[in-house]
Amino acid sequence: MLQTLKDALFILLQQILPQHLLSRLVGGLASCRWVWLKNFLISQFIDYFNVDMSLAKKQQASDFENFNEFFTRELKDGVRPICDGEQTLASPADGAISQLGDIKNGRIFQAKGQDFSLVELLGGSQERAAPFEDGQFATIYLSPKDYHRVHMPVTGTLKEMAYVPGDLYSVNQTTAENIPQLFARNERVVTVFETEHGPVAMVLVGAMIVAAVETVWQGQVAPPKRELKVTEYGQPQHVNLEKGEEMGRFLLGSTVILCFPKDTMAWDSQLSAGSALAMGEEIGQYQ
Repeated sequence: MLQTLKDALFILLQQILPQHLLSRLVGGLASCRWVWLKNFLISQFIDYFNVDMSLAKKQQASDFENFNEFFTRELKDGVRPICDGEQTLASPADGAISQLGDIKNGRIFQAKGQDFSLVELLGGSQERAAPFEDGQFATIYLSPKDYHRVHMPVTGTLKEMAYVPGDLYSVNQTTAENIPQLFARNERVVTVFETEHGPVAMVLVGAMIVAAVETVWQGQVAPPKRELKVTEYGQPQHVNLEKGEEMGRFLLGSTVILCFPKDTMAWDSQLSAGSALAMGEEIGQYQ
């Protein structure tokens, strides 16, 4: 009962808090370059979340210009090798599998009796969602201690991108089990890449106190600098990224969702909800 009450209060608090204002205020704090403040924030974060700084190129709080640079820290060369083979799929991020499996009747499983619409996840476009009907998906959660750059699971060329406005609920297990259509209602950046095996959708989902979502070709996409509306970016430039190459990053938070067409790939049989992932390790194979 206590845990249920605790969860209910956690959800209620997120519903009544000004999610966007709070996230933007935290974003401003994270970009602060006051030496004493940013060093304090970084040091406290490392200690509280037990962040393994031995993997990073820069390892001391004083090495970073601000908290955002620390949070999107670069890793040492070689600590995240990319899986070999043209048929293999690499994990796009450090984190853990939230859920993975089949897209059924246009719905993606979220948690405990909750699911969400593929069409809504991809910004409300039936045309964009059509190639992924009855396909496969994986939802990957990045915890605060994780490396927060997102990389390509396979070599691909950008086909389209869209910014989709929405809420900023936390994306942990409690909210996944209690907030209907969580990942299709939070703010997100939708990208679709064309590969030699067919299209791949990569959705970068924002969350509570996520200051921004960036891509390597567009810079900051979320939050937009103007109106909060669905924004179709099309393909303003030719963007081709190799497997394992960085495609974006989170300035705090969050979740990456991958979608593949029907009968094109299979997830590694050892993966299930809760499986820990390291960026670059094999998570599936094209058939």
